[in-house]
Amino acid sequence: MADYIGAIDQGTTSTRAMVFDHDGSVVARHQVEHRQILPRAGWVEHDPDEILRNALLVAGEAFQGYQIRALGVANQRETTVVWDRRTGTPFGNAIVWQDTRTDRIAEALNRDGRGELIRHKSGLRPATYFSGGKLQWILEHVDGARDAAERGDALFGTIDTWLLWNLTGGRVHATDVTNASRTMLMDLETLDWDDELLACFGVPRAMLPRICPSSDPSSYGHTTEGIALTAALGDQHAATVGQVCFTPGEAKNTYGTGNFLLLNTGTEPVRSEHGLLTTVAYRFGSAPPVYALEGSIAVTGAAVQWLRDRLHIIGTAAECETLAARVPDNGGMYFVPAFSGLFAPYWRADARGAIVGMSQYDTDAHLARATLEAICYQSRDVVEAMQQDSGVTLDVLKVDGGVTANDLCMQLQADILGVPVSRPMVAETTALGAAYAAGLAAGYWNDTDELRANWHESHRWKPTWSPQQRAEGYQRWHDAVRRSLDWIEIGA
Repeated sequence: MADYIGAIDQGTTSTRAMVFDHDGSVVARHQVEHRQILPRAGWVEHDPDEILRNALLVAGEAFQGYQIRALGVANQRETTVVWDRRTGTPFGNAIVWQDTRTDRIAEALNRDGRGELIRHKSGLRPATYFSGGKLQWILEHVDGARDAAERGDALFGTIDTWLLWNLTGGRVHATDVTNASRTMLMDLETLDWDDELLACFGVPRAMLPRICPSSDPSSYGHTTEGIALTAALGDQHAATVGQVCFTPGEAKNTYGTGNFLLLNTGTEPVRSEHGLLTTVAYRFGSAPPVYALEGSIAVTGAAVQWLRDRLHIIGTAAECETLAARVPDNGGMYFVPAFSGLFAPYWRADARGAIVGMSQYDTDAHLARATLEAICYQSRDVVEAMQQDSGVTLDVLKVDGGVTANDLCMQLQADILGVPVSRPMVAETTALGAAYAAGLAAGYWNDTDELRANWHESHRWKPTWSPQQRAEGYQRWHDAVRRSLDWIEIGA
């Protein structure tokens, strides 16, 4: 019987399992959504047990009838879980990467000077986005968590760690370098938990998982069903692998709940001076780690969901394209979807969503178009910062993720950037990247050249706007962003 590589892609809104053959083609898939728990303004939670049940469900459905040689896991990053080592019971819901309850923690770190230590060692800036503050909040506010952590009975993990621990029957408490690099607790150069960083958040080392390569034949063990677990990566890093960005200067942009643009910078970390993050892109086995500059945008596809679920002006996400196409432009309307502040390159937790430039002439179609343009303008902000930090000028932007099915949005992205936009044949590059990393470790693929040979372009959009139209639109976008700032008092 032919064998295949499996992947579990645990995302912000759903969990999918996929099966890939040697050509990198999809042969099976199954996907299930999970609840978004919103206890109060700014708080976003997930039920870890629901996520685990869904992961087991989709894997059981997708893998049935296939001989899976190895399995890779990709996950929503930064989302934080603490659970009891003895019982496996979580200490409450997972705190999701979008959650802003830790704004006071981040502000205090920036105010008292510890922020510079965190930036230097971890490559990150203190923000509500990352796991360290979420873990500190749990230890300080959840009954019994601190005492259990001090005794060694409470375990911390991002979603990859939670899944790996459960998939192996509690035998493996591990994470990979990409996920660890998103916590504010790991030193980017030593690739180990750092005592000074742990002290910043009051985190006991005993509760932390072992840090492993992203792709490795022996680090993650086997599932209770006997499938080899050979890879784990944060979702954006997995997409970087899936888009075969293995050469310094290659970049990809993933369009999901948020947007995440990663630029491969090689085997030395590049420190950002323009609001980006320095992160580990991936590490294969004992080879040196490969680093990246990242621009993280909190709300892009989630803005389309807001039109659907809160304003009810569309019935499905796909209808946003149809509605937006009814008008030739945005009618002067700009939408800054800063629902949880602004991430890269601004890092303003005090920002909130703003719709500006409206007139009596404007309609729901103009708002839909302004929403798509907001996705693209935020990505241009990141590209501009990336070019300033790295000196690399993009010739083409590789794109993936659900929003790339929206042809109008991708055309707008090419127009707003002024460079072609390229979508691959396999759009599920996160799951594909997890499978590639797992397959490399298992010897299913020999090297990255084989993976490159699997990459094929599905569609390319070329810019159509004039330079003047592009410049004027971008200026008005910046005018709108300025109006979204200083809207709330941090910690209020």
